Amino acid sequence: MGHIFREAGWKARTVSLVSAGRSATQDPRGPLPRLTAPSERSLPLMGSAPPDPDRGVHSLPHRRIIRFTPNKTPGNNLSNFSLPRIAGRTGLAASAAAFLAFGLAAPAAADEVETYEGSAEGTYIGNAESGPKVHMGGSSVPTSLFNLELTDGSVFTMYCIDFRTNIVDQAEYKEDDWADYPGKGKFAEPGKVLWILQNAYPNTDAAALGEAAGVEGLSNEDALGATQAAIWHFSNDMDLSDGNSEAVVSVYEYLTTNAESIEEEPGAALSITPNSAEGTAGSTVGEFEISTNASEIPVTLDAPDGVDLVDVETGEKADTVDNGDKVGFAVPEDTEPGEASFSLEASSSVETGRLFQGKSATEPTQTLITVDGDETSVTASASATWAAGETPTEPEPTPTPSEEPSEPAPTPTDEPSEPGDDKPTPPAESDEPTLPVTGGALAGLVAAGIAALGAGGGAIYLSRKRKAGDAAEDTDA
Repeated sequence: MGHIFREAGWKARTVSLVSAGRSATQDPRGPLPRLTAPSERSLPLMGSAPPDPDRGVHSLPHRRIIRFTPNKTPGNNLSNFSLPRIAGRTGLAASAAAFLAFGLAAPAAADEVETYEGSAEGTYIGNAESGPKVHMGGSSVPTSLFNLELTDGSVFTMYCIDFRTNIVDQAEYKEDDWADYPGKGKFAEPGKVLWILQNAYPNTDAAALGEAAGVEGLSNEDALGATQAAIWHFSNDMDLSDGNSEAVVSVYEYLTTNAESIEEEPGAALSITPNSAEGTAGSTVGEFEISTNASEIPVTLDAPDGVDLVDVETGEKADTVDNGDKVGFAVPEDTEPGEASFSLEASSSVETGRLFQGKSATEPTQTLITVDGDETSVTASASATWAAGETPTEPEPTPTPSEEPSEPAPTPTDEPSEPGDDKPTPPAESDEPTLPVTGGALAGLVAAGIAALGAGGGAIYLSRKRKAGDAAEDTDA
């Protein structure tokens, strides 16, 4: 923050020096080398090494207490600087320091786009071929075929389907579905883009494409430029403008006029949907659907004893899977809470027309589409967890009715009962000691005693009063 005060016309002087166990005082008016201007040097960031004295800033092995005083140099005062500007820089520096101090940087995983489990991945490594610049929408843009190297080393050729976004060198890509197109604008007619990929350059060579379009001697470069322009017409709603060669215009018009929409999207090389599930023991946990153009892919299972991967429709154990299969984990009822996973690895084909989007969620790059399909190694996995199943409660047994007839109830008689029959029977005498008097009975006894004392006291009082009266009469007599 020192440069902020210097910009505002302040200068720093050391007031005191404090080191371990001692302190020294320095005359604040004494000379001190000026701090360098921010355009020359800046103070080190928090936690970095102390400044080098040779760079114009004091470097002391102990703490400096610095006082900032207004610089009296003419023309260098606060009026030349905006307080909001200073406050803004101060706030920005404080915010940056807080983020550094508390480690609030976003995790790397949050910067990666999400696709399906098993999508092929690759890196843009350069251009395969280049065509002429084409004029579309008032802009002049280069055309190219791009090379994308997948993780297994195979290289695929790509066209661009994102006219308004530049490609980033060494950008990483992930295979995805048409519906997840992330580029600018709408990928409105992917079916016609797929038709162009199948029927234009390079899947149809330049000579054959030129013959179909009525262009004699069509070059590879013009065939490439016209094919890319036709793709942008259907992917980003772009039209050719003035300035293009006659060959490019002719092939472009042929392709855009004759393109047919292919409704069926090329399938993924391999995918598992979803990639995780939850459930309880005693059931089939998860329903994982397999999509692939490979067949009989072996299953690698990692699960506790007794837990199997089964076909959810038939219940049979699944040792291999094919396109369209749905599988889940069969977990016995007495299995402890736990988890299981399965993985697939196959040699599959990334087909023509598969979309590849940039892997980074923070640095956009052109969205690409495959020109020619080829074999590649792909892997995918999925997992599930389960809780303990509910223990069934055993029903109480129903009592069996007795086969013996119950005795009939006694028939009431009309004869009156003899007198004395209804007298209650006196309780039998018991040799056991009686319980002590407690509670309410004891309270009654106490009350009776108090009443007796009161009556006795009253009787004594009346007796003495009577004797005193008799004595007074005898005296008067």
